[in-house]
Parts: sequence; C-alpha cells; structure tokens
Amino acid sequence: MSPPEDYRVAVRALCDFTARSGDLDHRFTPSPSAREGIAGHALVAGRRGDAYEAELTLSGRVEGLTVTGRADGYNPTANRLEEVKTHRGRLDRMAENQRALHWAQVRVYGALLCAERGLGSVTLALVYLEVATGRETVLTETATVEELQAFFTTQCRRFLAWARQEAAHRVRRDAALRRLRFPHASFRTGQRELAEGVYKAAATGRCLLTQAPTGIGKTLGTLFPLLTAMPRQSLDRIAFLTMKTPGRRLALDALVSLGVNARTDDDGEGGARGVNDALPLRVLELVARDKACEYPDRACHGESCPLAAGFYDRLPAAREAAVTQGWLDGEGLREVALAHGVCPYYLGQELARWCDVIVGDVNHYFDANALLHGLAQANGWRFGLLVDEAHNLVARARGMYSTELDQQRLNRLRRFAPEALSRPLARASRQWQALVRESVCQEQGASNYRLLEALPAKLVAAMQQLASAITEHLGEHPEQAGAELQEVLFEALAFCRLAESFGDHSLCDLSCPARGRAVLGLRNLVPADFLTPRFTAAQTVVLFSATLSPADYHRDLLGLPAGSVWQEVDSPFVADQLEVRIRSDISTRMRDRDASIAPIVDELVRQYHQRPGHYLAFFSSFAYLDAVMTRLHEAAPAIPVRAQRRGMPEAERDAFLAGFASGGRSIGFAVLGGAFAEGIDLPGERLIGAFIATLGLPPFDDFNEALKARLEARFGRGDDYAYRVPGLIKVVQAAGRVIRGPEDRGVLVLMDDRFARDEVRSRLPAWWRLPAG
Repeated sequence: MSPPEDYRVAVRALCDFTARSGDLDHRFTPSPSAREGIAGHALVAGRRGDAYEAELTLSGRVEGLTVTGRADGYNPTANRLEEVKTHRGRLDRMAENQRALHWAQVRVYGALLCAERGLGSVTLALVYLEVATGRETVLTETATVEELQAFFTTQCRRFLAWARQEAAHRVRRDAALRRLRFPHASFRTGQRELAEGVYKAAATGRCLLTQAPTGIGKTLGTLFPLLTAMPRQSLDRIAFLTMKTPGRRLALDALVSLGVNARTDDDGEGGARGVNDALPLRVLELVARDKACEYPDRACHGESCPLAAGFYDRLPAAREAAVTQGWLDGEGLREVALAHGVCPYYLGQELARWCDVIVGDVNHYFDANALLHGLAQANGWRFGLLVDEAHNLVARARGMYSTELDQQRLNRLRRFAPEALSRPLARASRQWQALVRESVCQEQGASNYRLLEALPAKLVAAMQQLASAITEHLGEHPEQAGAELQEVLFEALAFCRLAESFGDHSLCDLSCPARGRAVLGLRNLVPADFLTPRFTAAQTVVLFSATLSPADYHRDLLGLPAGSVWQEVDSPFVADQLEVRIRSDISTRMRDRDASIAPIVDELVRQYHQRPGHYLAFFSSFAYLDAVMTRLHEAAPAIPVRAQRRGMPEAERDAFLAGFASGGRSIGFAVLGGAFAEGIDLPGERLIGAFIATLGLPPFDDFNEALKARLEARFGRGDDYAYRVPGLIKVVQAAGRVIRGPEDRGVLVLMDDRFARDEVRSRLPAWWRLPAG
C-alpha cells in the first residue's frame, strides 16, 4: 500500500466509500449485463456528434491523494460533462444510494475537468439509458468550479483520513508480522517441513500442492509461514478457504494461538496468546447470507428490514468500530453490526475490503461471481490463498460451473404468469416438448437419461428470449417479482451464461426423473478451464490435504499454473499404530452385494468382541448400509449401533458424533464420502477402528462413462481420473478418522477383493503395513 503522502484511488472507489447514503436496497431490479452496458455507452457516444469527447481521462490531487478516472463524455461546445448509466425498466425503482453515488461521481469528474481546463463552471448530466428501448433520461445541474472543488476536497479529505489510518495499520501490521514467532516450543513432526514449503511458495510466487498427513497441525503449519511472508512479499491480503464450517473454526483458533487480538474471553483476559504480543491483524469470517441474516422473513430493503434502513448512513461508524475491534468472527461481526443497527452480512461484504485475513468458504474466491476474486482484481491486491481439504476442490468447482433447467418449473410458471410473458413461455415450452420427443425420455425409469452431443440450440435460444422478456417485464412491473418468476429467470440466466462458454470441459445431458418432468443439465467435468485464471491471479496459492495423490490428477483437473510445486510430508505415524486387514474374500460389487452382507456382519461382530470400543463402518450407499445394519441387529442385538441418515440436520450430526464418548462402545454406520467420512476428529478411545466395505468408486453409469471418455481424450487417464483416484481418496479420508495423534492405536478393515490388487495397494498410504498380497 502506498504511503499516505502518495495515495491513489479511482473516482468510483472514492465515491463508493464517501458518498453513498440512505437505505440498503436489494429488491429485485433487473440490471443490464456488462456487454449491454458497453453497448449502451457506445450508443450514447454515437448520438453525440463529432465534437463529443468520449472516455475522457482525468486526474487530480488533494493533500497527497491522487484521484484518477475516465469520464464517459464531454461536449466542449455545450460545456456539458456526462456520466452514462444503463438500466432496465422504470428509473424510479433505482435505489437512492445508487443515485447518490452517480451524482457524486459526475461532480468529482466535474471538479477534475474544471481544474484541468480552467473552466469557471460546467453543466453536469446524468444520462440514464434504458437498454431495452434505447430511451435516454437526462438529469442536469450547473455547478461552478468553486462548488465542485469544495465537494471534491470534502470527499478526498474523508477518504484521506481513512487512507492514512489504513497506511498506519499496514505499517503496524507488517512490523508485528516481521517479529512473529511460532506459538509453541517446537514444531510437530512434519509441521516444520510443511511450513517451509509454504514459505518458499510465497517467496517465489508459486502454487504449492502439499499432501500432509492428519495430526501434524496443517492449519497452523500453513497460516504461520504465510503470515510471516506477508510483509516480506508485500502481500496485501490472505484468505484461508475451507470446504466446511469446522475448517473455519480451526483457522480462527490457529489465529488466536498466534496472538491475534481475539474478543475478550469469559475470564476477562484478551486474546493475545503464547510467545507473541497482541498481533494487530484484522480477521474477518465470511458467513453465508442465510446464516448471517437477522430477519429471514423480511425483504432486504429499508421499507421492510430495520437493518437495511439507513444502512449507508450508519456504515461509516460501523466500519470504523469493526476495524478498531479487528477480530470479526461470525459473532464478533454480528455484535458490531447490531450495535450500529446495520446488516451483519452486508457489513461483512464491506469489510472484506479492509481486513488482512479472510476466513471463508472456497466459493468466495473460485465461484463465477466470487467476492474475493472480484475485490482482488479491482484493487490490484497481491493475494495469498490457503485452500484446506483441497482434495474436495475438483468436485466443488464442478458444481460451481454446472447448472440445470427444469421443465416442471417452467410448466408451473405458465399457469399464473402475466399475460405479457405468455408468448415467450409458450415458445420455450414448445422447444422443451420437441427436445423430450427426440430423446429417450418418454416414460419414467432409470433408462431415461441421455447424453446430448451438442447443446439444444433452439431451446437455448428460447430460454435466452424468455430471460430477456422476464427481465424487461419486471423492469416495468417490479411488484410482480414473485419467487417462482425470479427462480425461472435466474435458472435461465445461469444456463445461458454457461452455454456461452460450453466446450469440451463440460457435457450436456437430459434426464426424466418423473413423468412430465425433464431436466436439462450442463455438467462441468474439467474445472481447469474456469479455475486457471483464478490461480494465476493470486500471488501465491497453497492447496493442502492429507489426500492429494496423485499430484497429476489435481494439476490437470484444477488447471494449476506451470511451475506449480508438489510436496509430500512424511507421516508422523508408524505402522504399529494401525493394524490393517484386507478381506479379499468379500466382493462389494453391485452384483455381489447380497452375498457380501453375511461375511461383513461376521467381521463386524468378531472385531467388536475381540476389542470392544467405538467403530465406524462405511458403505457405498444408504441402501447397502441399511441392509448390513439390519442383519447385524438380527445377529448381535446387544451391539449398540447408530446410523447416518439422508439429510441429517446439524443438530443430529452433532448428536451422532457425541455418541463416540471415551469409555463407550458402539458401531456407527456411515456412507463413504459423507459427513462422517472426513473432517471429523475422534481421537483416542473415541474411535478405535473403521470398516470400509467399498472401494468408493463412482457408479458405472452413462454419465461417469462419458466422464471417463472425456478425461481419457484430454489427459489419457480416463479410468484413473473418473473412477479409481476419486474412490481411493474417499477410502483414505475415511481411514484417516482412526489415527489422529501419536498415542492412538486402532484397526482398519478393508473389505473388498480389489484392495489386494497391486494398482490399488500402491495408492494407499506408505506408512500402512499392508498384509502380504
């Protein structure tokens, strides 16, 4: 960050910080796309004549703050400076805070223009262009150079006070980070090696893929070196990104151990910990909107929600209090927000601009419209990323860049949609019917699935037209923006957006899960095409997990940059800690499921009686799980059992885990790859063994066979990348629940004859002592 005597800011960023006022207003207001906005600006400029100066670069300086930007256009003959804004529908539905921002921008540009050209006054014009009709609404005012300069100076001084505060914070932060020490007397086995790899990646600006075993303290072992590198590598922000909520808590706990000023504890002592002084870091936890909302039954605007009313008027004080507090986990952020009467979620979105460490879900950087990526690009941040449990990123990213169209939702909408939408809805419905007729989706059944060789162009075109029609209608009639209409619109927009970038990284399929219902899907297969720009935009990225082998799988599918580094940290555990057995006489293939139930139950009962305690048994499906559990109850009703069920709410998941108390005995049944197969910590006697009755392979269906073919064509590793690697990652993750620390002892029983094959055994952790093949 530049020192305060040479601070720079764009006009838009300056006004966004200083000039917004009034309510937060997130009522649905259809807005033009970026492409429509560019076209709209060109249309206005083309109407203005040869004397018109478009895209006018301007700059000015006040007390050490340099402000730069490009005004949309100036007519020197009329002495009129224009700021062009595109919109859809009724202009009176535009939020007042947006209007305030627009006027501030054109006034700042007016001050810069007058100073540059020696003008005594200028006419300022806000030109609102309705993109559907091309109609202009022009609002004007005439201002003197003195009025504009006074306004400009006021805005600059407001921002400059903040800029100087930010620069002073950066100096304090970096000085403290240069003195940062590891908070414990020594590193755990493997933790120093991990930390050194992270620091080197930051120092060289590379991406690091590091496989580090459970139990060595990966969270602290990655945060500590990246924080140490922040001042030395001039990193502006770092983000710790997780797949699940518990990962965020671990990151926050690690930051407290490093001395970050956490909120006061119950004993009245502050949050500074260990060998470090209080670390002046601003830490923000990003929480999902549905969890952060205080009034989920209210609409998000000032007329409905009290925390939206006057949001921008109270934002400066809330922002100042938040950065002063510094520690902004979910609860800390909520306390600040409610103390100032503002929305916690949108206060968090604002504070992402001003915090040093952001802890949140991976979607905040890797999703198509990710907040952190957008901020990093807009502000030119040198950004450091830590991605926890990175073995899940392939699947998560595939979901981010996949979408569906549901014929049933469209049919429901036709029953009560406004008359103005009847024609585009009918057109889309006809294209749906034609597509279904051409497919195998005639009757309900498992065979009603079809991979399409290409996008159904006519249906895509009809959905584009429908999206445009709904957008234009709601622009004129926002009071009709019901949930069903918005859902269809957002579904159509998402599908059409991904259709524009459709390629060999994705496929299109059609399924009929029920009579009269078809679902058209765009399924991403290779996230690399979307993620590569995200990796290259960051200064350094560290992806870490206990299961990242083989490295090529993640390099290829995630699109890691050339020069990315692979690191494998040796396990601190020894073979004597884990007894591994392979039941090669059991087959868990679908055709052998019924025959496998009895020997699986015999193994569960034998092991439980040999060493009573807590066990987890993993299966490939709930149906398989239920069948084995039923037979176990018949064979050994005295053995306590509990089972995962579909869609367990958080409270039930917590209760399931609480049953694994030290000194108890039970067998817990769970699905491989589910909530209890990774990311849970049951050390010591809380878990002494696991049974895995599956290889974890995805089903051999049309979709996965198409995935295999696509990955074979692109990488030459179809079977490995589609089936074997994802399956064995799940197996090793589940097995990793047993040994969590150096004192743990346990047993692992792998139940399938394929575990005895060399190509499978070679992919299992090297520290396991496998029985002779």
